Amino acid sequence: MVFFRKSQDSSESQATKLDTLRAALEKSRLPEHVARVARRELELLESLDPSAAEWGIGVTYLDYLISLPWAEFTEDDLRLEHVREVLEADHYGLEPVKERILEYLAVRTLCSIQQFQILVVDDEPIARTNLEYVLRKEGYGVDTAANGEEALQRVKAYPYDLILTDLKMEKIDGLQLLDLARKEAPHTETIVITGYATVHSAVESLKKGAVHYLAKPVNLDELRALVRSLKEKKRHMQMARGPVLCFSGPPGTGKTSIGRSIAKALGRRFAHMSLAGLRDEAELRGHRRTYVGAMPGRILQEIRRLGVKNPVLMLDEIDKIGQDFRGDPASVLLEILDPEQNSQFVDHYVDVPFDLSGTMFIATANVVERLPRPLLDRMEIIEFSGYTEKEKVQIAQRHLIPKQLQENALWGRHVHFTDQAVLAVIRDYTREPGVRQLEREIASICRKLARAYVQGGRALGEPGRIDEVVARELLGLPRAMPVTAAARPRVGMTTGLVWSEAGGEIIFVEATRMKGSQQLILTGSLGTVLKESAQTALSFVRSHCQELSIDPDFFKDTDVHIHIPAGAIPKDGPSAGATICLALISLLTQRPARNDVGISGELTLSGRLLPVSGIREKLLAAQRAGLHTVVFPEGNKADLLAMPEDAREGLEIVTLEEILDAVPHVLLSEAKHSAG
Repeated sequence: MVFFRKSQDSSESQATKLDTLRAALEKSRLPEHVARVARRELELLESLDPSAAEWGIGVTYLDYLISLPWAEFTEDDLRLEHVREVLEADHYGLEPVKERILEYLAVRTLCSIQQFQILVVDDEPIARTNLEYVLRKEGYGVDTAANGEEALQRVKAYPYDLILTDLKMEKIDGLQLLDLARKEAPHTETIVITGYATVHSAVESLKKGAVHYLAKPVNLDELRALVRSLKEKKRHMQMARGPVLCFSGPPGTGKTSIGRSIAKALGRRFAHMSLAGLRDEAELRGHRRTYVGAMPGRILQEIRRLGVKNPVLMLDEIDKIGQDFRGDPASVLLEILDPEQNSQFVDHYVDVPFDLSGTMFIATANVVERLPRPLLDRMEIIEFSGYTEKEKVQIAQRHLIPKQLQENALWGRHVHFTDQAVLAVIRDYTREPGVRQLEREIASICRKLARAYVQGGRALGEPGRIDEVVARELLGLPRAMPVTAAARPRVGMTTGLVWSEAGGEIIFVEATRMKGSQQLILTGSLGTVLKESAQTALSFVRSHCQELSIDPDFFKDTDVHIHIPAGAIPKDGPSAGATICLALISLLTQRPARNDVGISGELTLSGRLLPVSGIREKLLAAQRAGLHTVVFPEGNKADLLAMPEDAREGLEIVTLEEILDAVPHVLLSEAKHSAG
C-alpha cells in the first residue's frame, strides 16, 4: 500500500510538471515553427511512462526550448554622443575602434527613422485614393499605380518595403505582378487585396510569396495592424544584423575591456567566452539528444543566461582554438559568424533554427594569420597596436592608478603618482606593447604603500607623493632591461625591426666568415622563411659584387655564418631579409653598420624592398631602443604617413625601393672607418 501511494504521488507530480510546461508553452511567444515542435514533444511526453529515461530527457528539452529568448530584445541606445562619452571615459586612444562603433550606431539610427514606403496598385481610382489617404495618415510614404505594368516599372526604379495590390487587373494581374516583383525586389513584402476572394486565389497568392490576403471591402483596422506589424518586422530585420568584429593585437592592449564598454554604451547585455584550447565542436554546436546528459552549445547557453537574443558576445582568444579527432570548432564558427547564415543557426540539442543575426559578435586574437582564411573573411579586422609611452602615462593616470588605489584601500589618502614615476616604471620594470604588466607594477607599489600605512610608517619622500625615486625604492632593481641600440658601430652587425605576438622588438643580425667549403651557416632558432631570406640575401650579394666593390671570389674556400642572438626564442618572418643583406654587405666591405639605424623590409632576389606589416609596433620598438633612423620599403610610405605624431617622434624615417639605396643610410663610409 505504501509503494502504491509513492507511485501515485509520483504520477501526480509528473502530471503537474506537464501542466506547468503546457501553461508555459501557451504563455510563451515562440515562433510558429518552434511552437509546433514543442507541442509535438508535449504530446509525446503525455504518452510516455514517467519512469522511462526518455521522459526526463524530453521534459528537460521542452523546458529549455521554452526558456530560450525567442523574441526578447534590448533596445539599443542610439545617442551617438552618449556612446562616445562612455567609450572615451573607459578607454584612452583606440580611435579606429571607437569610430567603427559610432558608424555602426549611425546606420542603426538611420534604419530606425527611415520612412516605410508602400506602393498601392489598383485599377479603381477610388480604391487607390482611399488606401493612399488612410496609409499617409498613419505616417507611411505612399505611391500609387493604376495597373500591374505601371507598378512593375515603379518597383524597378525604387525599393519599396510593401506592395498592396489588387488581384484582378488588365495586362498584368496581381499574381503575375507578385511573381515578377519578387524577382526584381526579393525583400519587398506583398499583400493581395481582391473583391473576388476565393480559397483557391488565397492559396495561390500565399504560394507565390504574399504575406497576407485581404478581401474587399478592406477592414481598415485589420489593414493598419497588419502594415504596422510588417513595419516592425522589417525594422527589426534591418537593425538586428550586427557586425562581426575581430580585435587583433598584442596582449594587454584593451581588446576584451573595450568589448565590455561597447555593450555598456549600447545598453546591451554582455557575455565573455574564452575559446582558448577549445577542441570539441560540440562545445559550440551542442550534443544531440541521444543520451542522458546531452547539453546545448555554449553560444545558446550564454544567450539563455542573458535572457535576450541580441547581446554582445565576446569570443576571446579565437586564434588559439584547437583541432583534433573530436572535430574542428573553427569550422562551426563559419556558420555562427556569417551574417548570411546565422539567422538559421541550428544547435544540435535544440534542433530547430535560432536567429543569431541580432547578436553582436566580437572576437579577439593576438595573431589573425593563424585563423583559417574562410573564417577570417567573415570578420572585420580592427588592429589594436601597442601604446606609446605618452599614451601609457595617460592610461595609467586616468584608469590604472585610480583602480589600484580603490582596490588597495588607498582612495582618499591623497596618494599621487607623478608622470615621471609612471615613466620610470614603464621603462625600467615593463617591456610590453600593452599595459597589463604596468598595472601589476602599480598594484605592487600600492600594496607596499598600504603596508607602510598599516605599520605606522610612510613612504620615502613627501607623504603620498610617488615620484621616480620613491617608485624605484619600492620596486627594487629594474627587472625589464630593454634591448637598446648597440654601443658602437660594428662590422657585420646590423639592427633589425621585427614584430611578434608581444609587439615590436629590435634584433641584431651578426655575420662573420671563416675558411671553409662555401657553406652558409644559420643559427638563432630561425624558421623556414628567415632561412630563405638569408639565402636570398647571400645570392643577391654574390650577384652584385661589382656594384658593391666586393671581391667576386669572396665565397671561395669560405664559410659565411649568420647569427641572430637569443637563440632560445624561435624566430621567423620576412621582415629581416633587408637586415641580413646589409649585415653581409657590411662584413664583406668592412664598413661598420651604424648602431642608431633600424631596418625592416622583405628582400627579393633582384634587390627590391617589399612592404612589411606591424609598422606602428616597429616604430615604438625603435623609440624604446633609442634609434635615430629607421629604414622601410617605399610600399609602406602610406602606412608611415598615417601614423600619429607620437609614434614617429624622435625618428628620421627613410623609405626606399632598392636595397642598394639603403647602403649609404646604414653603413659608414670608408673614410670614417679608417679614421676610427
